[in-house]
Amino acid sequence: MTIVTSGKEANERSEPATPALRPSAAETAESQGAAPGSAEALARSERYALGWAAAAAMAVVWWIVMPVGVGLLLGTLLAFVVQPIYERLIPVFGRRGAALVAVGVTAMSLVATTGGLVWLLGAEGAGLARQLINALGPRGGGSRLITLFGHMTDRFGVTPEQLQDRLQGAAEGAAARAASLAEALVAASASTLLALFFAMLTMHFILCNWQRVSIRAQQALPLRPDYTRKLFEEFRRVGRTTLLGTIVTGLAQGTFATIGYAICGVPKPLFFGAATAVASLVPAVGTMLVWVPVGVVLLLTAHPFAGGFELAWGAAFVMAVCDYVIRPHLVGADAEMPSLVTFAALFGGVEVFGLKGLIMGPVLMALAIAVLRLYVDEAASRRQSMAHLARAKESEPASGKSAPPG
Repeated sequence: MTIVTSGKEANERSEPATPALRPSAAETAESQGAAPGSAEALARSERYALGWAAAAAMAVVWWIVMPVGVGLLLGTLLAFVVQPIYERLIPVFGRRGAALVAVGVTAMSLVATTGGLVWLLGAEGAGLARQLINALGPRGGGSRLITLFGHMTDRFGVTPEQLQDRLQGAAEGAAARAASLAEALVAASASTLLALFFAMLTMHFILCNWQRVSIRAQQALPLRPDYTRKLFEEFRRVGRTTLLGTIVTGLAQGTFATIGYAICGVPKPLFFGAATAVASLVPAVGTMLVWVPVGVVLLLTAHPFAGGFELAWGAAFVMAVCDYVIRPHLVGADAEMPSLVTFAALFGGVEVFGLKGLIMGPVLMALAIAVLRLYVDEAASRRQSMAHLARAKESEPASGKSAPPG
């Protein structure tokens, strides 16, 4: 016997039934006639459990991305820096095309700059150290200077021969450290390329999706949306100013210093210029670690004009122009933190995070200050609202007494 079914019934039998959404514990308790207080307690416990689950998820994400965290942070800050250029390229290439152009140019610039610094500080530094060893030898050009200082140190028990041996030992140690630095930089090239890869991916993502990320954060974070927006704006501003003030100003100082070294006839001016750019990352003293000793050595080696010009050039251009003209123009006049806070952020960041603390320290310090400012503003607003309510309550009895009886 054949049973004929309609097409509708056949479709209903062939398609699996869609499972209904499971109600929450609070909805189940409320449908079963539970007291409103117990339903509210269940809803609160669900929110707490979801909050702890979200916190655990964030901890897992943080733990996973820690090995490439430097690349992610660098890519985010680079996106903030090139944002004005990216917006100008949008009418020509479109959003994704402009992002690709900005990322490509930034990647080539980073590779060229990093490779040049590695070559200058490694190969050129080792060659310069060997020249210094030969100059400090018995027949070297620095023997007269050693003899001059040897007569001074002889009063303290250090003969000229002992001074020469110690200086040669120091020069050989510097050459060994330069060679080891070059080897370490080459060995770290793989991790550097990995960090650069993630930095470029992050830069492209931030350029294309920053507004969306900010809006989703305002919806997800347990803060008022205007507070979250202010924190994101502060992070963007501080990240941009920190990277510009640290990296770009350091490159400008290295360029000015190289010009000064070339004018004064210093051997290997490119090496000393690269060393000056790297020394600009050191808080407080910075570039003076390089151009001041170079000027002093020129003075002591019977080059008074060159030594005086080098010291004057370093003070005028490497320090004054870069720190008081270029840096404020890049970061803006209102973007500087107090000097005490800046030094604390730099030294503390280096102590906690290492070399990357030169960027992470100021960024985290500025975000912490922004949170404290929001807290102060909220507390002041709350106190003002409470004062208004108190005055309103005080005026109510007075107005009730003065009103005529109805």
